[in-house]
Amino acid sequence: MIINGKNYRTVWMKSNVIYTIEQRLLPHEFKIVGLKTAKEAADAIKDMMIRGAPAIGAMGAYGLAQAISNQKETNREKFIENIKKIKKMLWETRPTAYDLTHGLNFVFDRIKNQSYINNIKKIAAAAAEEYADRSAEACKKIGIFGNNIIKNNSNILTHCNAGALATVDYGTALAPIRLAYYNKKNIHVFVSETRPRNQGAKLTAWELAQENIPHSIIADSAAGYFMAKKEIDLVITGADRIAANGDAANKIGTYGKSVLAKENGIPFYIAAPFSTIDPNTKTGNEIPIEERSQEEINYISIISNNKLMKIRMTPKESTARNPAFDVTPAKYITGIITEKGIIKPNELRNLL
Repeated sequence: MIINGKNYRTVWMKSNVIYTIEQRLLPHEFKIVGLKTAKEAADAIKDMMIRGAPAIGAMGAYGLAQAISNQKETNREKFIENIKKIKKMLWETRPTAYDLTHGLNFVFDRIKNQSYINNIKKIAAAAAEEYADRSAEACKKIGIFGNNIIKNNSNILTHCNAGALATVDYGTALAPIRLAYYNKKNIHVFVSETRPRNQGAKLTAWELAQENIPHSIIADSAAGYFMAKKEIDLVITGADRIAANGDAANKIGTYGKSVLAKENGIPFYIAAPFSTIDPNTKTGNEIPIEERSQEEINYISIISNNKLMKIRMTPKESTARNPAFDVTPAKYITGIITEKGIIKPNELRNLL
């Protein structure tokens, strides 16, 4: 990910400190934050300092490895029990995203049968780094495969932020867009604002602007208008969890766009690594949907005098409902762009 002309990852660990971009300040301020404990890593996920399924998967892996390194317990059985509690704490931060489960299990499975604590600490740190590297490489391959479906002069709609900020690097939905742009294709990206947190308007647009990729921010409710006017050629979004039958949970508003795309004969693709696919979830009906605070609906966040502030924009007597995700049924999905190629949703069970 290019930021101010320099390449960054979204999350990394050095000397047992986890570093990440403070995404709540974007696009107004670019800030790197250092996290020194698993509790700080958990809060970073829960409070959406870092977000996006692959990114929080890597944060979970790093957070668990950091906690293992920081453990003072010398009894092996008690040591493992303590780590299980921390693993549970990290998992409970964002239950919809399967990558978090995947990242935590990747590290824990490497150490759970080890006998010596010193070995456990070394193995955990190496496993977390391996997980992050694998995740970044998977997204790079998603870009390579996805580039093949983007024709010259394409107008592409995306929803929420599925760019490098939502992953370790490259992105999911934005990876094919980046590759198409790097390959000199003439493209234009319609960026759905993505209420209530505006991750499209704030984060996706910021990423695209950093690399001078042509784009326009549109209101969430304007997608159907541009589809009907034949100004959108395809839709690519990310996913937070994909069920075994191909149903996909993604940021709230994705389902509606998939229905509009189907009605207007526009291909609708999900871009996600295999770590987002949950073989134990049979259909989208089994995916837990996180419902977040009413504040995200009732208030808007602004930066004033270098401080993050909230302003209420709804009547104080009003309540709100705030599901963070919805589920797009497989029947509306043209294909799932993965690091292993583009897969039809009905082919997923056989591959799993």
